[in-house]
Amino acid sequence: MRYKIRRTKGHDMTTSRHTRMLILGSGPAGLAAAIYGARAGLKPLVVQGMQPGGQLTITTDVENYPGFRDVIQGPWLMQEMQAQAEHVGAEMHWDQIVDVDLSRRPFRLTGDGGDVYTADSLIISTGAQAQWLGIEGEQALSGKGVSACATCDGFFYRRKKVVVIGGGNTAVEEALYLTNHSQDVTLIHRRDSLRAEKILQERLFAHPHIKVLWNKRADRFVGGGSPEGLVGVNLVDTITGEASYEPTEGAFVAIGHKPSTELFAGKLPLDNGYLVVEKGGSKTAIPGVFAAGDVADQVYRQAVTAAGMGCMAALDAERFLAETDFEAAQAAE
Repeated sequence: MRYKIRRTKGHDMTTSRHTRMLILGSGPAGLAAAIYGARAGLKPLVVQGMQPGGQLTITTDVENYPGFRDVIQGPWLMQEMQAQAEHVGAEMHWDQIVDVDLSRRPFRLTGDGGDVYTADSLIISTGAQAQWLGIEGEQALSGKGVSACATCDGFFYRRKKVVVIGGGNTAVEEALYLTNHSQDVTLIHRRDSLRAEKILQERLFAHPHIKVLWNKRADRFVGGGSPEGLVGVNLVDTITGEASYEPTEGAFVAIGHKPSTELFAGKLPLDNGYLVVEKGGSKTAIPGVFAAGDVADQVYRQAVTAAGMGCMAALDAERFLAETDFEAAQAAE
């Protein structure tokens, strides 16, 4: 990796770095890509972003990541992934990218402090964030009854009463999934009809363990007990304004996800905000640019699938670099 130091008019020191493989994001996808890239001798540079470790750093109990018989902690898992990536030769750098130029290779990216990164290949693994309601008690009870992922956390609510908040495909799918663990699932929606696909609605309405509360807006998550956990949700009728209370031990906010793709709008094709990759791979529309994890995954959004996609992206990038190196050598002869 090459380093250059530049001095600006204000005498601030900024750096310019070149790398064969630049990885944006340090969640499971980014770190898996870093491990595979480093083992291929590419010495990848990982720009970690505003949330090093990704969403798993705010996830407490993880029970569905292969290889661990006991429940593990999300932050610990990400620390171990990062340590493994660094052990095999990846470099971590804390920065937030604010501008990208993908019009030519090497690609040029600029950090918020002015540092410039150039790269022969780029893997985008900036993730996606669950959208939250922003109501009282939501943050305080996160991990204590409030969640945004039924697939991740539903198992912890076996034989308990749970609610799902939302009205789209995600909400209906979460409600249906939760019936694997609970016989008392309530879907709460602020309107009198769902936005979900018709076939999903039919399955929902036919299920004996799901009821729907129409025209209800969640106003506050209520905690109780010692240690404190979720005990219910305060609701407001969107038509009459009448207040009500729904007791529950688990609440799943399912109002959608927002992929972190703002940097690439107008520069790479997007679908519902997610980066478009070729089917079954990680290649984007620009040769040498790859995407992995939740930033390109509208369906699964799991740590293990993100890690698998990170592996795919690193292998695709390695092949791309080998091909371009060979072509350059042929042209030089």
